Parts: sequence; C-alpha cells; structure tokens
Amino acid sequence: MDVFVPLVIAYLIGSIDFGVIVPRVLGVDIYATGSGNPGTSNVMRSLGKGPAALVLLGDGAKGAIAAAIGAAWASGVTNTASVETLAFACAFAAVLGHVAPIWHRFHGGRGVATAIGAAIFLAPLFGILLAAAWLIVTLVFKVASVASLGAMVLYVPGFALVGYRGWSLAWAAAIAVLVIVRHAPNIRRLAAGTEQSVAG
Repeated sequence: MDVFVPLVIAYLIGSIDFGVIVPRVLGVDIYATGSGNPGTSNVMRSLGKGPAALVLLGDGAKGAIAAAIGAAWASGVTNTASVETLAFACAFAAVLGHVAPIWHRFHGGRGVATAIGAAIFLAPLFGILLAAAWLIVTLVFKVASVASLGAMVLYVPGFALVGYRGWSLAWAAAIAVLVIVRHAPNIRRLAAGTEQSVAG
C-alpha cells in the first residue's frame, strides 16, 4: 500500500496547472481565451512568449519532481517496487494530474511538457534531446501539436535505447498513449488543415 502514497503525491503535483495559474496572475481566464486549452501553445498565442515560457518550465518541472519522488520513495521507503518502475509510475501520475487536474475541475492540458520533464529526470540526455527536438520542430513548423505527437512517438523507443525495460517501458507507453489521446482534437484539425499555429 505504501506505493500509493507517492503516486497520489505525484498526481496532486501534476494537478498544479501553470497554464491556468500564470494567466490568472495576469488577470486572464485561459479557459475563456483562444482555444480554451490551459497549455503552453494557447498561453503563447494569448499572452506571449514570457508567460508561455513560465508555463512550459513549470509544467516540465512537475514531471521531473514527480519522477524524483518516485525514485526517492522506492529507494528509502518501500521494498515492493523498483526505483525505476515507481519513478515511471509517478511520472504517469503527474501527467494524469496535468490532463485531469483535481484543482481545476479535471479540465487540464495535453501533458507534453510534463512528460518531457519526467524524461529529463529519468534519462537526462534523451530527455534534453527530446525537449530540443520538440522546440526545433515547433519553431520550424509553427504547430506545437506536430512536435508533441512526434515526441510521444519517440518516447518509448528513446527510453528503450538508453536501456530501460519491462514495467518502466510499460509506464512510458502509458504516458505516450495518454498524451496522444489528449491530442485527438488536434489530430482531427491537422487532418482537416485547420490546426492553429503557435503564432495564432
């Protein structure tokens, strides 16, 4: 039962939605602005680069912190889960919290930054390369959803290449699937040629 404690903590951390908090501090209801999605892209279009950078960093930090909590908990408290498995499970819990945040009536974002933040903790070189690739593709194509979907396609293979196996990859796959499912509206708009660019 003790493994549920870090999972709950990770979910609650993931539920802290900087895509809601940063605009609210600036007097903006992000749910009523632009696409209505509390994510980096909508904040960028609605409020500019500075607020969007804060959201991106905050949401990424959630994933890294959650994975770190899982690893630390497995190392120091429980004998029933491996460090790697619990770290990945907590990363999933954080992404789930971002997607369905209890603090914001379960209306969250897509979870990409949180997933990449977890990757930076779990496999630093791969995570940094993934973040860089996401940024480059976003800047080149001006469509964050293309970069996000590409990052999630690479998520499991990237972890496999750095040596993760078994339940760690299963949790990584769960993260990738959850994020891709959350992008269903974006996928439909991409297919129809109506997806918004990060510039508006």
